[in-house]
Amino acid sequence: MKPHKYQSIVILTGAGISAESGVKTFRDQNGLWENHRIEDVATPEAFARDPALVHNFYNMRRQQLLSDDVKPNAAHKAIAALQNSHPDVFLVTQNIDNLHELGGSTQVHHMHGELLKSSCTACPAISDINEDLSTDMPCPGCGEIGTRRPHIVWFGEMPIDMDLIFEKLMNCDLFISIGTSGNVYPAAGFVQEARMSGAHTVELNLEPSQGASMFAEHHHGKATEIVPEYLKMIT
Repeated sequence: MKPHKYQSIVILTGAGISAESGVKTFRDQNGLWENHRIEDVATPEAFARDPALVHNFYNMRRQQLLSDDVKPNAAHKAIAALQNSHPDVFLVTQNIDNLHELGGSTQVHHMHGELLKSSCTACPAISDINEDLSTDMPCPGCGEIGTRRPHIVWFGEMPIDMDLIFEKLMNCDLFISIGTSGNVYPAAGFVQEARMSGAHTVELNLEPSQGASMFAEHHHGKATEIVPEYLKMIT
């Protein structure tokens, strides 16, 4: 078996990798998220103020994700293939969809949570959810009514697994950012962490991101085309 060009790879993915699968991207230029203000659907305060509205918003997104129209694409499958052939590929995603898993990836770190899971405001329980959430559903962990919420990291909350992510960034020799805008922190700062560790940094994106100047190498185009092509080059 030939040696791998890179020993430890960290891959960050964002909305751009799922856009070609039919998943709507994060928000439009007016700061609206599918016609909702971010403050009304994506903060702990919004959930406390109007949990029914927040549930309805994520229920619609969950229904879209579970529809037959949304499937993993060639970019998701290429990353899964790299994970299967390389001993050290750490995949962290800003996306809350399950397309990496459907594409064949088994180790996926969802730093912003998962749409197909719920958590509880009264206990540590996290459970799978493939149906609509509502305010009258009991928590499967503690039995409390009205405490289940989408397992999503909202604005003002700490992303998941940050200690592990930064540990991986400090020890990688290749960092690849795929389909990210470069303006959402802390993920936008990952390239700087990787550079400080001496890693080669690569941006694969439809167009240059806001942080494009931080990367040593760039490839721009559709994720379904440039991701499989680039990952073949490094194996």
